[in-house]
Amino acid sequence: MVRIINKHSDAFTLVELLVSIAVIATIIGLALPNFLGARTRARDARRKGELNQLKTALQLYYNDYKTYPPSGSGGVGKLNYIAGCGADGITLCPAACSVDFAAGATTGCDTVYMTKFPGELGSSMFYSVDVNGNYCLKVSLENASDSEIAASRARCSAICGSLTGTDYAVCSE
Repeated sequence: MVRIINKHSDAFTLVELLVSIAVIATIIGLALPNFLGARTRARDARRKGELNQLKTALQLYYNDYKTYPPSGSGGVGKLNYIAGCGADGITLCPAACSVDFAAGATTGCDTVYMTKFPGELGSSMFYSVDVNGNYCLKVSLENASDSEIAASRARCSAICGSLTGTDYAVCSE
């Protein structure tokens, strides 16, 4: 009896393995920059969201005092902080209570405007008030191609002054 030996096996050949590795590497090479860009865009979205929350808090403060709080400085970690807390409404924030931005006649914490300031306020996020009493909040974004940068410059350049690079601004309207 003659036995026929099948030379084809169920294993992959070296060429098939190399081609599949090359295809996988190409897919990873194309997808990885997009995933890394998504993290950058997410951090920028968080920064813009925090600026808008602070804008709302400043509007609430304005409703109570008919002026925006002055910008203040008070040492390390408080560069460009807001001076709108306490019983007088002009003490350097964070307030002397369990929240960061609060003012009021009795304890200085009667009216809470914002429980926690944005994490970057005082380091890369800046608050200032111009001579006309208008405020400017600005932060540098990581994504230089963010389409909202140009719109924020057009809206706030008169109040914020020079906005350069990837500066994104929110201002009083």
